[in-house]
Amino acid sequence: MPTKNSNTVDYKELVSGDEIASLVANMWQGWKSSRAGWEAERAELRNYLFATDTSTTTNGNLPWKNTTTRPKLTQIRDNLHANYMAALFPHEDWFTWEAANSDAANKEKAKIIEAYMKNKIKQSGFMQTMSQLVYDYIDYGNAFAEVTYVRETAIDPEGSGLELPKYSGPKLVRISPLNIVMNPKAQDFHSTPHIVRSLMSAGELAKMRKTVAGAAGWIDEAFDKAFSFRQNVSANAGQYEDPLIQAALNIDGFGNLYEYYSSGQVEVLEFHGDLYDSENDELLENYRIIVVDRAHVVFKGPYDSWLGQSNREHVGWRQRPDNLWAMGPLDNLVGMQYRIDHLENLKADVFDQIAHPIAVHRGDVEDWDFGPGARIYMDIDASVEFLRPDATALNADFQIQQLENSMEEMAGAPRQAMGIRTPGEKTAFEVQTLENNTGRIFQHKTGYYDANFNQPILNQMLAAARKNIDAPDLLRIEDPDFGVASFLTILPEDLQAKGTLSPKGSSHYARQAQIFQNLNGLASSALYQDPAVNVHMSGLSIAKAIEELVDLERFDVVMPNIRVAEQMETQQMSMAGQQQLQQEEVTDTTGTQMLEDEGLLPEEGDLDAEI
Repeated sequence: MPTKNSNTVDYKELVSGDEIASLVANMWQGWKSSRAGWEAERAELRNYLFATDTSTTTNGNLPWKNTTTRPKLTQIRDNLHANYMAALFPHEDWFTWEAANSDAANKEKAKIIEAYMKNKIKQSGFMQTMSQLVYDYIDYGNAFAEVTYVRETAIDPEGSGLELPKYSGPKLVRISPLNIVMNPKAQDFHSTPHIVRSLMSAGELAKMRKTVAGAAGWIDEAFDKAFSFRQNVSANAGQYEDPLIQAALNIDGFGNLYEYYSSGQVEVLEFHGDLYDSENDELLENYRIIVVDRAHVVFKGPYDSWLGQSNREHVGWRQRPDNLWAMGPLDNLVGMQYRIDHLENLKADVFDQIAHPIAVHRGDVEDWDFGPGARIYMDIDASVEFLRPDATALNADFQIQQLENSMEEMAGAPRQAMGIRTPGEKTAFEVQTLENNTGRIFQHKTGYYDANFNQPILNQMLAAARKNIDAPDLLRIEDPDFGVASFLTILPEDLQAKGTLSPKGSSHYARQAQIFQNLNGLASSALYQDPAVNVHMSGLSIAKAIEELVDLERFDVVMPNIRVAEQMETQQMSMAGQQQLQQEEVTDTTGTQMLEDEGLLPEEGDLDAEI
């Protein structure tokens, strides 16, 4: 049996690929079973997020007639997602190139690399995938992704049958948190072996062979081993049925192995991490192993990456001590959502009982229909009474409102981000200060996502491009100011500069707004008005700071003494215009005088006679 450490897997016998396949399959099953409680919590949260009534949630066990759900969790989720996306990706210039040496600091190289990445981000559906990953960050508390290099083609629509290039470059791929397992006790994600599970059809495998760089070799072997065995199972169904049904190994989502083999699907387990063969005293460091059907190894080799590590990345919302599986912002709020639905339906049931109370009959009372103006016939000693519940339960609205406000704050979503101003009169500076303080959790989470996920993903994409680009790539670039399209040819050597890509979206969202507010406050303060102070402050530097803080660099609005030059140009044009106007007036006066001298203008009396 293998023993699992934080960053290696020891096994005694390395006899054949099938034994490694069994090892990987057992690791998958063991790690997946150990997080069964976590998966149950995710299922409960998902039920509340997408519930249309309480019948599908744990509130369905309560004996209330009404089954209304107040989707507060869903609203918080949507609010967080909208604000995270706005903070992380405020505009298309949400990342920048940081050179590692003087050669890479060349402005032209930085422009080429940034242009290449912007083009690939736009063409590869990066933002749609990142939106799904932000939802994972909120729903699961964990987001996983990998970067691949693809060469996608499309059939010529004119009927020639030729395959035309569609997209070639790095591509971000989401990994569902339910389809990846790892050792949760490891120090960090890149220190633990992890396994990703995929179910693929024959068509999907064939498409990967054509599009994903480096996949053709192992997919060919996967075809040979997986589908030849399936054909054998189909041809000898009577022989294989009993032992396969009775097999101890079950594939997730299928009742037994026979059903799995008959489904036309292939399970692929992809292991990334370190393997140590204690018998041969051999460390297989940073290895990638691909297993199909939990029985056959179709690929085994070290990472083929410029970064020397796996092409997968992970980020967690709320880190747990000694556990890589982080918590999400909604995890602690499920119980409060249960309480809100409980109070809402309790209140509704009380309303119903007040509107339609239970009638108590004493004595001989004839049958009657409850309603306005109804008549009741009874004996002289009989009576009818109504049982009405205590109306105190109708105060549940106050408790519900308090719970909803608390949930908003605990999720780290400041209410002012929704356009709701906190009570009380405040100055502009107080409003900005309160917004910054109440949004500290939000700012921290977006900054953490940028530093620990967006930045590695960007550099994974650039590394994949550096490794796989083998021909000039023509990029279409549109000028954001004038809308004019131009084309830039990217050569493989253009991407070889040393440096890193760094996101700046989250810092723009919080810090730049705070600095700009501070500048405004300083400019209107008595301290700045003191000549002994402002004489030492550079107006040009302040103008450059404002240009950067409000993202006006591309418009070139700040240039030394540009206002003086523009005013001089305006004065010159004004003077030239006045001179031209004077010349025209002189010309008109001279022409009129000449006509009068020659008697060509009619006399004033003649003009009146004509009229």
